[in-house]
Amino acid sequence: MKTALSTLCLILFLVGFSIPTHQPESTNNVKTTVTTSSKLRHVVLFKFKETSTEADIKQVEEAFNALPSKIDLIKGYEWGTNNSPEGLNKGLTHCYFLTFDSEEDRDAYLPHPAHQAFGAVAGPHIADVVVVDYWTK
Repeated sequence: MKTALSTLCLILFLVGFSIPTHQPESTNNVKTTVTTSSKLRHVVLFKFKETSTEADIKQVEEAFNALPSKIDLIKGYEWGTNNSPEGLNKGLTHCYFLTFDSEEDRDAYLPHPAHQAFGAVAGPHIADVVVVDYWTK
């Protein structure tokens, strides 16, 4: 029974990758392919210094939360604090999740005056930061 279930899962997995994608018909016999537009995600994780007060952390949160209204290159924005029960966050407590249309937009965001001003506010309170950028699939 276990072998049969494993075989069925493998077949379904392989069939899923062999299903052709839809290609709309063109009136001039030129094939066009429908693709979804990928987005660039910019994930920032902060660990605050033990000496940072709740007021300091609130100031950093407010400064980061103001960036989307100051930098129109940011196309999407979310943030939150860690609540994982796994205890694997290594002291990183705050996650900021930004979306850009392109690497050029992200690259222009990094030296943007509003982002630099945020860095001046956050810098004295950040013990560690992790940044990961990736393209959605």
